[in-house]
Amino acid sequence: QVQLVESGGGLVQPGGSLRLSCAASGITLDYYHIGWFRQAPGKEREGVSCTSSSDGTTYYADSVKGRFTISRDSTKNTVYLQMNDLKPEDTAVYSCAAGTHTLSTIQAMCALQLGSYWGKGTLVTVSS
Repeated sequence: QVQLVESGGGLVQPGGSLRLSCAASGITLDYYHIGWFRQAPGKEREGVSCTSSSDGTTYYADSVKGRFTISRDSTKNTVYLQMNDLKPEDTAVYSCAAGTHTLSTIQAMCALQLGSYWGKGTLVTVSS
């Protein structure tokens, strides 16, 4: 049984940092494209950052570029999303997804929200 489990969310003040984790069981994340997505209250889900299993390329939404970093730890079968300089508008439920779709660019995974497996999400609240 495949499971993706996110952790690391919580309440943080504006300007603070959090590191989200996406731990997998049942699959080896190295063989999957990985994406982080978020859904804010009353808004549609959006792709935040995606990373390719083919060539290691990464994509970041303009709203998080320069502040968020996606990375993999193969030894732990885990993908991280380091989030710095958090803003109130980053408040959302963050979910990770894994997929093996053939993509022209890794941006497509984020734009089309492609994923074979999805986690349930972790809540990030940015507030003073």
